[in-house]
Amino acid sequence: MTLAEPLAALPHGAASQELARSWRRLTRAATVVAVLTAPALFVWFTQQNGWGWLPSLLATAAIVVVFRGFADLFFRRLIPWPSLFGVESPELREEDVVGRRRAWFWRFWFKVAFLVVLVVTVTWIFRGGTWWGAGGAILDGAGKILSSPTLWVQAVFVFFLFFANFAILFGPLLLMNLSQMQAFEPGDAEWGVKLEDVRGQAEAKEEVRRVVDIWQSGEQFERAGGKRERGLLLFGAPGTGKTMLAKAIATGFNSPFISMPGSGFAATFIGIDAIVVRILARRAKKLARKWGGQCIVFIDEIDAVGMRRQSLGSGGRSFEPLASADIEEFLFFGPQGARDPSGDLVVETRAWRDRLFGSRAPQPVGVSGFQTRLASVYNFMFPGGMGMGGGMALNQLLVVMDGIDNPPFLRRTLTSKINTLLDATFVVPRRLGSARLRIPAARPRNDQIYFIGATNVPIDRLDPALIRPGRMGRHVWFRTPTKDDRLDILDLYIGKVAHDAELDTPKRRDEIARIMSGYSPAMIEQATSMALTLAHHTGRTAFTWDDLVEAVTTLDAGTAIGSEYIPMERRAVAIHEAGHAVAGHVYLTSRESTRLTIKKRGDQGVGGHHWMIEKEERLFSFQHEMFHDIVWGLGAMAAERVVYGENSNGVGGDVAGVTARAALMVGRAAMGPLPFHVSPANGETEEEARKRALDRFERIGLQIMSRSGSGGPFDADPIAGVLSDAAKRAVAAQILGQAYVTAHNLAIANLPAIERIADALEDKREIMGDELLELLESSRITIPTVDLGEESAWPPLEFSAAVDRGFKPPPSAPPEIAR
Repeated sequence: MTLAEPLAALPHGAASQELARSWRRLTRAATVVAVLTAPALFVWFTQQNGWGWLPSLLATAAIVVVFRGFADLFFRRLIPWPSLFGVESPELREEDVVGRRRAWFWRFWFKVAFLVVLVVTVTWIFRGGTWWGAGGAILDGAGKILSSPTLWVQAVFVFFLFFANFAILFGPLLLMNLSQMQAFEPGDAEWGVKLEDVRGQAEAKEEVRRVVDIWQSGEQFERAGGKRERGLLLFGAPGTGKTMLAKAIATGFNSPFISMPGSGFAATFIGIDAIVVRILARRAKKLARKWGGQCIVFIDEIDAVGMRRQSLGSGGRSFEPLASADIEEFLFFGPQGARDPSGDLVVETRAWRDRLFGSRAPQPVGVSGFQTRLASVYNFMFPGGMGMGGGMALNQLLVVMDGIDNPPFLRRTLTSKINTLLDATFVVPRRLGSARLRIPAARPRNDQIYFIGATNVPIDRLDPALIRPGRMGRHVWFRTPTKDDRLDILDLYIGKVAHDAELDTPKRRDEIARIMSGYSPAMIEQATSMALTLAHHTGRTAFTWDDLVEAVTTLDAGTAIGSEYIPMERRAVAIHEAGHAVAGHVYLTSRESTRLTIKKRGDQGVGGHHWMIEKEERLFSFQHEMFHDIVWGLGAMAAERVVYGENSNGVGGDVAGVTARAALMVGRAAMGPLPFHVSPANGETEEEARKRALDRFERIGLQIMSRSGSGGPFDADPIAGVLSDAAKRAVAAQILGQAYVTAHNLAIANLPAIERIADALEDKREIMGDELLELLESSRITIPTVDLGEESAWPPLEFSAAVDRGFKPPPSAPPEIAR
């Protein structure tokens, strides 16, 4: 392999491994040369100098070892070090670690030896005598100084006066910050995480791989005119794999790695946070010099130190744009983010996943109004103090990141002073022919300190100075796992535990990915482990589909409780959920059902739910899709009224949810009822017939519309604004009325299907995945053709009318109604 070959072949190809093997052959050849010349040295010491065999042997060994160390340093100046990032060869990686340690050791001692020789030589020139005598005089002088009692008293006094007081006052606080700074050298720790273990983030992982490849072996890249990225910012919802990828980089990079949480910079007193940043930078530079000039600094939750400085005084508040129309911003209830307060309608969308993963992040502890005012006053008087919004840590971090490429201070100062002195003498010219008679300008060290930050907050909340090019200029987004991402994650975690071979079929894997809606990689791993626990509890060594379903439902809704419905309530809940499933199956064609349950679980008070998942990623919805979403929500009420002639209070959550959705359609998206046709009656015009239908829609919608007072989603605009405006409230009511008429006619036309699905639910309590889809498909659900000009198309609004039209009352109805 030649140095002119393209860099792209180095990190992962056979060329990188061949370079490492060539290094091994070269170092072994150097060792052979040193050993072969050793006998000549031994003979020279014994014959020419007359030394004994033991001193000659020791001197020969010392020269051979020193020569070997010098050869290593000489070769490494001429030949680039091999990059082993992504190369799975323990032998080559171990030799690389040993070679780096040897290079650091000999580089340090050659510098020490050079300084000793320089000091002794200068002393010999000015003192005279022999060179060895000058060295002895230096040792004698140092001994007399160190043995002086006065010097020791003064040193102790200065130490206690200036340092001990600082250590007593600030030491414990500083130590608490520094204890969170974890430094790992190659070989110190095995993270147990490789790049292939990071699943569900293929694009993000490939983007990071490109950057890290250049980090480790970018000399040719820089010679070609490129500039390496200084830092990476990993951002996205919690639980998407940001920290895991950072550990994978630390495992594969074979360089020192420093981990620091953003909260580790928070300090009680002014300036402590800045000191912590400087100590972090110094430690990183020291490790980089020791390990070949590279070190990675990983700052988790960097938003704790990197928020926008103009927002720090107000606690970092950020206002979302008011034009957002995501339904999840207003309808997100319970740990699963249900569409309604009762928790029985759940649908996976991209916005739902982002909101769900965000809800799992630790929430900041609130402060009282007095504390907030006190912090504001203190920050105004002492900016940067008490960790209450100061920006000293951020400012110092920015300075450190910019100062990585600066030449060393002492070398820069000495060069400047000496050259200034030579210029001031007017005697020594700057050049003598082609020879330069000045010390060359100080150049930056080749130390490369790379920063990786991870955050859960939106990137626009971070300070622009931190995330600009040259600092953390490369931004990598980690999305919440889609169904395809979950398939990738399942391949890793299911393969680690014993399971039934039937779970490895593509059809079953796709089914598992669907029922694990909203799961993070950690939750998928937990589900597979819990399924294996259930199997072992019953004496089996591998888990099956049923074990996995039980694990998933337990994680989502808690352990199943022993209390059962009374028969009448069980049937009513089954009819309710079957109504949702039927409406969602035929009208929401861009989604598919994944779960249907009436099993009581945990303490959430949810008697059942219907869960759907989007087949494809969607960014927006059309009017008819939002309208059908309301039909889905009203499907349960329609099913209850068709079966029983009245509805239960279990539809309260559905009513609240559809009211908010209709209000958002009107207030945010300027929508109204869908186009419809009604046949004129009794000589009326088409416009009069249409107005008559809209009036009936409105009357039905106003009866359904939730207006029980403030609270819930109605405290926030635009819902409250729509419902308080008579004109807009009328349009929202028309949408609700039209949706209920649609759901009502669907329930009447598919009553046998609703009862069949309810029977299956009563029998199994919980139906998931393909079994649910097969049940819905086999029920032959149809969308009826409705003529609004016929009175039979309109649902009755009073119970007496329902009884008169032949509906059967529920079993618990009083005798006078049952009659």
